[in-house]
Amino acid sequence: GDIVLLTKPVTLTEGDRVTLATDVPLATDGTSKPEKLLYAVSLPPVHGQIEHINYPSMPISSYSQLDAVAQKVSNIHDNSHCAGRESLR
Repeated sequence: GDIVLLTKPVTLTEGDRVTLATDVPLATDGTSKPEKLLYAVSLPPVHGQIEHINYPSMPISSYSQLDAVAQKVSNIHDNSHCAGRESLR
């Protein structure tokens, strides 16, 4: 089916951590099996990383919809000073 991905802006400042729950981003594929959705981080954050809470300090490149539902994935800012905006893809 068609995949729909809805995102909302997330602002991180130095040292912040934001949990990537089902609202950031929200994906559906029309199959009624959201537990099989897999998010791939194709462009990781420049000033930080995406982490699974069970493996702190280790960047991940993918996570499941179930991880998002369980609020086990975070975007961590690395404390660096940055002037620009950054987006997660």
